[in-house]
Amino acid sequence: MSSQSNRVRLFNLQLSIGFCFEDLAMRTSCSTRNVAILLLLGVFSSIELQFTGAQSIGVCYGSDGNNLPSKQDVVNLYKSNGIGKMRIYNPDEATLQALRGSNIEVILGVPNDSLQSLTDAGAATDWVNKYVKPYSSDVKFKYIAVGNEVHPGDAGASAVLPAIQNIQSAISAANLQGQIKVSTAIDSSLIQNSYPPNNGAFNDAASGYIKPIISYLSNNGAPLLANIYPYFSYTGNPQSITLNYALFTQQGTNDAGYQNLFDALLDSVYAALEKVGASNMQIVVSESGWPSAGGDAATVDNAATYYKNLINHVKGGTPKRPNGPIETYLFAMFDENLKPGAETERHFGLFNPDKSPKYQLTFN
Repeated sequence: MSSQSNRVRLFNLQLSIGFCFEDLAMRTSCSTRNVAILLLLGVFSSIELQFTGAQSIGVCYGSDGNNLPSKQDVVNLYKSNGIGKMRIYNPDEATLQALRGSNIEVILGVPNDSLQSLTDAGAATDWVNKYVKPYSSDVKFKYIAVGNEVHPGDAGASAVLPAIQNIQSAISAANLQGQIKVSTAIDSSLIQNSYPPNNGAFNDAASGYIKPIISYLSNNGAPLLANIYPYFSYTGNPQSITLNYALFTQQGTNDAGYQNLFDALLDSVYAALEKVGASNMQIVVSESGWPSAGGDAATVDNAATYYKNLINHVKGGTPKRPNGPIETYLFAMFDENLKPGAETERHFGLFNPDKSPKYQLTFN
Protein backbone atom coordinates (compact mmCIF):
# COMPACT_ATOMS: atom_id res chain seq x y z
CA MET A 1 0.00 0.00 0.00
CA SER A 2 1.48 3.33 -1.02
CA SER A 3 1.83 6.26 1.38
CA GLN A 4 -0.22 8.33 -1.05
CA SER A 5 -3.13 5.87 -0.94
CA ASN A 6 -2.86 5.82 2.85
CA ARG A 7 -3.16 9.59 2.92
CA VAL A 8 -6.17 9.46 0.55
CA ARG A 9 -7.90 6.93 2.77
CA LEU A 10 -7.12 8.97 5.85
CA PHE A 11 -8.42 12.12 4.14
CA ASN A 12 -11.65 10.35 3.21
CA LEU A 13 -11.98 9.13 6.80
CA GLN A 14 -11.40 12.64 8.06
CA LEU A 15 -14.08 13.94 5.71
CA SER A 16 -16.65 11.41 6.85
CA ILE A 17 -15.91 12.08 10.51
CA GLY A 18 -15.94 15.82 9.82
CA PHE A 19 -19.53 15.54 8.57
CA CYS A 20 -20.43 13.76 11.77
CA PHE A 21 -18.86 16.62 13.75
CA GLU A 22 -21.17 19.17 12.13
CA ASP A 23 -24.15 17.27 13.44
CA LEU A 24 -22.40 16.66 16.76
CA ALA A 25 -21.66 20.37 17.17
CA MET A 26 -25.36 21.25 17.23
CA ARG A 27 -25.97 18.92 20.16
CA THR A 28 -22.83 19.06 22.33
CA SER A 29 -20.88 21.62 24.24
CA CYS A 30 -17.57 23.03 23.07
CA SER A 31 -15.66 21.13 25.76
CA THR A 32 -17.22 17.83 24.72
CA ARG A 33 -16.29 18.52 21.12
CA ASN A 34 -12.72 19.23 22.13
CA VAL A 35 -12.47 15.87 23.91
CA ALA A 36 -13.92 14.13 20.88
CA ILE A 37 -11.45 15.89 18.59
CA LEU A 38 -8.50 14.82 20.74
CA LEU A 39 -9.71 11.23 20.75
CA LEU A 40 -10.12 11.23 17.00
CA LEU A 41 -6.68 12.71 16.50
CA GLY A 42 -5.37 9.78 18.49
CA VAL A 43 -7.25 7.43 16.16
CA PHE A 44 -5.70 9.16 13.13
CA SER A 45 -2.22 8.88 14.62
CA SER A 46 -2.77 5.20 15.29
CA ILE A 47 -3.92 4.65 11.71
CA GLU A 48 -0.84 6.41 10.34
CA LEU A 49 1.43 4.30 12.54
CA GLN A 50 -0.28 1.11 11.42
CA PHE A 51 0.08 2.07 7.77
CA THR A 52 3.77 2.89 8.22
CA GLY A 53 4.45 -0.33 10.09
CA ALA A 54 2.71 -2.43 7.44
CA GLN A 55 5.03 -1.35 4.64
CA SER A 56 7.08 -4.31 3.44
CA ILE A 57 9.02 -2.86 0.48
CA GLY A 58 12.35 -1.08 0.66
CA VAL A 59 14.90 -0.25 -2.01
CA CYS A 60 18.68 -0.72 -1.94
CA TYR A 61 20.67 2.44 -2.57
CA GLY A 62 23.97 1.66 -4.24
CA SER A 63 26.19 4.54 -5.29
CA ASP A 64 28.74 3.03 -7.69
CA GLY A 65 28.14 5.67 -10.32
CA ASN A 66 29.47 9.05 -11.42
CA ASN A 67 26.14 10.41 -12.67
CA LEU A 68 23.84 9.91 -9.68
CA PRO A 69 21.76 12.55 -7.85
CA SER A 70 22.89 14.16 -4.62
CA LYS A 71 22.29 12.29 -1.38
CA GLN A 72 19.54 14.70 -0.36
CA ASP A 73 17.85 14.36 -3.75
CA VAL A 74 17.95 10.58 -3.36
CA VAL A 75 16.30 10.72 0.06
CA ASN A 76 13.68 13.09 -1.33
CA LEU A 77 13.04 10.65 -4.19
CA TYR A 78 12.42 7.85 -1.70
CA LYS A 79 9.98 10.02 0.20
CA SER A 80 8.12 11.29 -2.86
CA ASN A 81 7.60 7.69 -4.05
CA GLY A 82 6.45 6.42 -0.67
CA ILE A 83 9.49 4.17 -0.21
CA GLY A 84 9.82 3.81 3.55
CA LYS A 85 12.90 1.57 3.76
CA MET A 86 16.46 1.92 2.44
CA ARG A 87 19.49 -0.34 2.43
CA ILE A 88 22.90 1.32 2.20
CA TYR A 89 26.12 -0.62 1.88
CA ASN A 90 28.54 1.56 3.77
CA PRO A 91 28.31 4.24 6.46
CA ASP A 92 28.44 7.24 4.16
CA GLU A 93 27.99 10.26 6.40
CA ALA A 94 26.49 12.46 3.70
CA THR A 95 23.76 9.85 3.21
CA LEU A 96 23.22 9.54 6.96
CA GLN A 97 22.96 13.30 7.25
CA ALA A 98 20.39 13.42 4.45
CA LEU A 99 18.36 10.70 6.19
CA ARG A 100 17.90 12.76 9.36
CA GLY A 101 14.22 13.28 10.08
CA SER A 102 13.15 11.38 6.96
CA ASN A 103 11.38 8.57 8.85
CA ILE A 104 12.95 6.08 6.41
CA GLU A 105 13.95 2.78 8.02
CA VAL A 106 17.58 1.89 7.26
CA ILE A 107 19.72 -1.19 6.85
CA LEU A 108 23.24 0.08 7.44
CA GLY A 109 26.00 -2.03 5.91
CA VAL A 110 29.43 -2.88 7.21
CA PRO A 111 31.52 -3.34 4.04
CA ASN A 112 33.36 -6.63 3.64
CA ASP A 113 36.72 -4.87 3.64
CA SER A 114 35.98 -3.51 7.14
CA LEU A 115 35.19 -6.87 8.75
CA GLN A 116 38.68 -7.73 9.89
CA SER A 117 39.18 -4.41 11.67
CA LEU A 118 35.93 -4.89 13.60
CA THR A 119 37.15 -8.10 15.19
CA ASP A 120 38.74 -5.63 17.62
CA ALA A 121 36.10 -4.66 20.19
CA GLY A 122 37.44 -1.13 20.53
CA ALA A 123 37.27 -0.57 16.78
CA ALA A 124 33.67 -1.83 16.72
CA THR A 125 32.77 0.57 19.52
CA ASP A 126 34.40 3.43 17.62
CA TRP A 127 32.46 2.44 14.48
CA VAL A 128 29.13 2.52 16.31
CA ASN A 129 30.02 5.75 18.11
CA LYS A 130 30.89 7.41 14.78
CA TYR A 131 28.26 6.10 12.38
CA VAL A 132 25.29 5.03 14.48
CA LYS A 133 25.03 6.72 17.86
CA PRO A 134 25.23 10.38 16.67
CA TYR A 135 22.43 9.78 14.15
CA SER A 136 20.23 7.39 16.13
CA SER A 137 17.84 10.02 17.48
CA ASP A 138 16.60 11.03 14.02
CA VAL A 139 17.70 8.26 11.64
CA LYS A 140 15.61 5.09 11.92
CA PHE A 141 18.28 2.39 11.89
CA LYS A 142 16.60 -1.01 11.82
CA TYR A 143 19.37 -3.47 10.98
CA ILE A 144 23.13 -3.45 10.68
CA ALA A 145 24.30 -5.87 7.97
CA VAL A 146 27.78 -7.02 8.95
CA GLY A 147 29.15 -8.20 5.64
CA ASN A 148 27.38 -8.91 2.36
CA GLU A 149 27.47 -12.28 0.59
CA VAL A 150 30.61 -13.44 2.39
CA HIS A 151 31.43 -17.01 1.38
CA PRO A 152 33.17 -19.61 3.55
CA GLY A 153 36.38 -19.49 1.53
CA ASP A 154 36.63 -15.70 1.51
CA ALA A 155 39.43 -13.97 3.40
CA GLY A 156 36.94 -12.19 5.65
CA ALA A 157 34.82 -15.23 6.51
CA SER A 158 36.42 -15.88 9.88
CA ALA A 159 35.85 -12.24 10.85
CA VAL A 160 32.07 -12.15 10.30
CA LEU A 161 30.95 -13.67 13.60
CA PRO A 162 33.36 -11.76 15.88
CA ALA A 163 32.50 -8.54 14.03
CA ILE A 164 28.78 -9.21 14.54
CA GLN A 165 29.39 -9.90 18.23
CA ASN A 166 31.44 -6.74 18.70
CA ILE A 167 28.97 -4.53 16.87
CA GLN A 168 26.15 -6.06 18.91
CA SER A 169 28.03 -5.34 22.14
CA ALA A 170 28.62 -1.75 21.05
CA ILE A 171 24.95 -1.32 20.10
CA SER A 172 23.94 -2.64 23.53
CA ALA A 173 26.42 -0.34 25.26
CA ALA A 174 24.79 2.57 23.41
CA ASN A 175 21.39 1.33 24.67
CA LEU A 176 20.16 0.85 21.11
CA GLN A 177 19.59 -2.92 21.23
CA GLY A 178 15.82 -2.43 21.33
CA GLN A 179 15.89 -0.43 18.10
CA ILE A 180 18.61 -2.10 16.01
CA LYS A 181 19.20 -5.76 15.16
CA VAL A 182 22.63 -6.90 14.00
CA SER A 183 22.86 -9.55 11.27
CA THR A 184 24.64 -10.48 8.03
CA ALA A 185 23.46 -10.92 4.43
CA ILE A 186 23.93 -14.24 2.63
CA ASP A 187 23.21 -15.36 -0.90
CA SER A 188 21.61 -18.60 -2.08
CA SER A 189 24.94 -20.16 -3.10
CA LEU A 190 25.23 -21.38 0.51
CA ILE A 191 22.15 -23.61 -0.02
CA GLN A 192 22.19 -27.10 -1.50
CA ASN A 193 19.29 -29.36 -2.53
CA SER A 194 17.10 -26.31 -3.01
CA TYR A 195 14.44 -28.23 -4.94
CA PRO A 196 12.05 -29.25 -3.69
CA PRO A 197 12.41 -26.38 -1.23
CA ASN A 198 11.81 -28.55 1.84
CA ASN A 199 15.11 -30.33 1.05
CA GLY A 200 17.09 -27.10 1.30
CA ALA A 201 20.16 -27.25 3.54
CA PHE A 202 23.38 -25.33 4.04
CA ASN A 203 26.04 -27.01 1.93
CA ASP A 204 28.99 -28.81 3.52
CA ALA A 205 31.41 -25.98 2.79
CA ALA A 206 29.11 -23.38 4.34
CA SER A 207 27.89 -25.36 7.32
CA GLY A 208 30.81 -24.74 9.68
CA TYR A 209 30.84 -21.06 8.75
CA ILE A 210 27.14 -20.28 9.01
CA LYS A 211 25.92 -22.44 11.93
CA PRO A 212 27.62 -20.40 14.69
CA ILE A 213 26.37 -17.18 13.06
CA ILE A 214 22.80 -18.51 12.93
CA SER A 215 23.02 -19.61 16.55
CA TYR A 216 24.19 -16.16 17.65
CA LEU A 217 21.51 -14.36 15.64
CA SER A 218 18.85 -16.66 17.04
CA ASN A 219 19.94 -16.00 20.62
CA ASN A 220 19.65 -12.27 19.97
CA GLY A 221 16.28 -12.42 18.22
CA ALA A 222 17.79 -11.10 14.98
CA PRO A 223 16.63 -12.09 11.49
CA LEU A 224 18.86 -13.51 8.78
CA LEU A 225 19.26 -11.24 5.74
CA ALA A 226 19.14 -13.11 2.43
CA ASN A 227 19.66 -11.88 -1.13
CA ILE A 228 17.17 -13.76 -3.34
CA TYR A 229 17.59 -13.57 -7.13
CA PRO A 230 15.30 -15.65 -9.33
CA TYR A 231 17.01 -13.97 -12.31
CA PHE A 232 20.34 -15.68 -11.69
CA SER A 233 18.71 -19.03 -10.91
CA TYR A 234 16.72 -18.85 -14.14
CA THR A 235 19.61 -17.80 -16.39
CA GLY A 236 21.82 -20.42 -14.79
CA ASN A 237 19.40 -23.22 -15.57
CA PRO A 238 16.96 -22.22 -18.33
CA GLN A 239 16.51 -25.85 -19.40
CA SER A 240 14.74 -26.66 -16.12
CA ILE A 241 13.30 -23.28 -15.06
CA THR A 242 10.77 -21.40 -17.17
CA LEU A 243 10.73 -17.64 -17.53
CA ASN A 244 7.10 -17.51 -16.38
CA TYR A 245 8.06 -19.30 -13.15
CA ALA A 246 10.79 -16.73 -12.53
CA LEU A 247 8.52 -13.75 -13.30
CA PHE A 248 5.53 -14.82 -11.15
CA THR A 249 3.43 -15.30 -14.31
CA GLN A 250 3.14 -19.09 -14.29
CA GLN A 251 -0.42 -20.42 -14.18
CA GLY A 252 -0.93 -22.92 -11.40
CA THR A 253 1.66 -24.65 -9.22
CA ASN A 254 4.36 -27.21 -9.97
CA ASP A 255 4.70 -30.68 -8.47
CA ALA A 256 6.22 -29.20 -5.30
CA GLY A 257 3.28 -26.83 -4.85
CA TYR A 258 5.05 -23.63 -5.96
CA GLN A 259 3.80 -21.00 -8.39
CA ASN A 260 7.00 -18.95 -8.55
CA LEU A 261 10.76 -19.24 -8.12
CA PHE A 262 11.05 -16.49 -5.51
CA ASP A 263 9.01 -18.48 -3.00
CA ALA A 264 10.91 -21.65 -3.76
CA LEU A 265 14.29 -19.99 -3.21
CA LEU A 266 13.17 -18.28 -0.01
CA ASP A 267 11.61 -21.43 1.42
CA SER A 268 14.77 -23.41 0.69
CA VAL A 269 16.60 -21.00 3.03
CA TYR A 270 13.87 -21.45 5.65
CA ALA A 271 14.30 -25.22 5.31
CA ALA A 272 18.06 -24.83 5.81
CA LEU A 273 17.45 -22.79 8.96
CA GLU A 274 15.14 -25.48 10.31
CA LYS A 275 17.85 -28.08 9.83
CA VAL A 276 20.27 -26.12 12.04
CA GLY A 277 17.73 -25.56 14.80
CA ALA A 278 16.54 -22.07 13.84
CA SER A 279 12.98 -22.83 12.77
CA ASN A 280 11.65 -19.63 14.35
CA MET A 281 14.13 -17.28 12.69
CA GLN A 282 12.71 -14.71 10.30
CA ILE A 283 14.32 -13.90 6.95
CA VAL A 284 14.50 -10.39 5.56
CA VAL A 285 14.96 -10.39 1.79
CA SER A 286 17.76 -7.85 1.69
CA GLU A 287 18.07 -7.81 -2.12
CA SER A 288 15.98 -8.96 -5.05
CA GLY A 289 15.92 -7.60 -8.58
CA TRP A 290 15.96 -8.14 -12.33
CA PRO A 291 18.26 -6.34 -14.80
CA SER A 292 16.89 -4.44 -17.77
CA ALA A 293 19.88 -5.00 -20.07
CA GLY A 294 23.22 -6.75 -20.40
CA GLY A 295 22.31 -10.45 -20.40
CA ASP A 296 19.86 -13.23 -21.17
CA ALA A 297 16.25 -12.26 -20.48
CA ALA A 298 17.47 -8.88 -19.22
CA THR A 299 14.88 -6.60 -20.81
CA VAL A 300 12.88 -3.61 -19.62
CA ASP A 301 9.64 -5.56 -20.03
CA ASN A 302 10.85 -8.53 -18.01
CA ALA A 303 12.28 -6.31 -15.29
CA ALA A 304 9.07 -4.30 -15.06
CA THR A 305 7.05 -7.51 -14.79
CA TYR A 306 9.32 -8.89 -12.08
CA TYR A 307 9.36 -5.79 -9.91
CA LYS A 308 5.63 -5.18 -10.20
CA ASN A 309 4.76 -8.77 -9.36
CA LEU A 310 7.30 -8.95 -6.55
CA ILE A 311 5.90 -5.83 -4.88
CA ASN A 312 2.40 -7.33 -4.99
CA HIS A 313 3.53 -10.81 -3.98
CA VAL A 314 5.42 -9.95 -0.80
CA LYS A 315 2.29 -8.52 0.77
CA GLY A 316 1.58 -12.19 1.51
CA GLY A 317 3.80 -15.11 2.44
CA THR A 318 5.30 -18.28 1.00
CA PRO A 319 3.97 -21.85 1.14
CA LYS A 320 6.31 -22.56 4.05
CA ARG A 321 5.69 -19.23 5.82
CA PRO A 322 2.20 -18.17 4.69
CA ASN A 323 1.77 -15.33 7.17
CA GLY A 324 3.23 -12.27 5.45
CA PRO A 325 4.18 -9.68 4.61
CA ILE A 326 7.75 -10.51 3.56
CA GLU A 327 10.07 -7.60 4.29
CA THR A 328 11.85 -7.15 0.95
CA TYR A 329 14.38 -4.70 -0.46
CA LEU A 330 14.39 -4.20 -4.23
CA PHE A 331 17.76 -3.96 -5.91
CA ALA A 332 18.38 -1.19 -6.74
CA MET A 333 17.43 2.48 -6.81
CA PHE A 334 19.64 3.41 -9.81
CA ASP A 335 21.68 1.88 -12.57
CA GLU A 336 25.29 2.08 -11.33
CA ASN A 337 27.57 2.75 -14.28
CA LEU A 338 30.79 2.13 -12.34
CA LYS A 339 29.77 -1.14 -10.72
CA PRO A 340 32.25 -3.93 -11.49
CA GLY A 341 31.32 -7.38 -12.77
CA ALA A 342 29.04 -8.58 -15.55
CA GLU A 343 27.19 -6.04 -17.68
CA THR A 344 23.90 -6.91 -16.00
CA GLU A 345 25.27 -5.54 -12.71
CA ARG A 346 25.01 -2.02 -14.14
CA HIS A 347 21.33 -2.31 -15.12
CA PHE A 348 19.30 -3.11 -12.01
CA GLY A 349 18.05 0.43 -11.39
CA LEU A 350 14.42 1.34 -10.81
CA PHE A 351 15.18 4.98 -11.64
CA ASN A 352 17.37 6.72 -14.17
CA PRO A 353 20.15 9.07 -12.99
CA ASP A 354 17.90 12.05 -13.80
CA LYS A 355 15.42 10.63 -11.21
CA SER A 356 12.83 9.67 -13.83
CA PRO A 357 11.31 6.21 -13.26
CA LYS A 358 12.40 3.39 -15.51
CA TYR A 359 9.16 1.51 -14.71
CA GLN A 360 5.71 2.52 -13.58
CA LEU A 361 5.64 1.02 -10.09
CA THR A 362 3.58 1.70 -6.97
CA PHE A 363 5.64 1.02 -3.86
CA ASN A 364 4.00 -0.37 -0.72
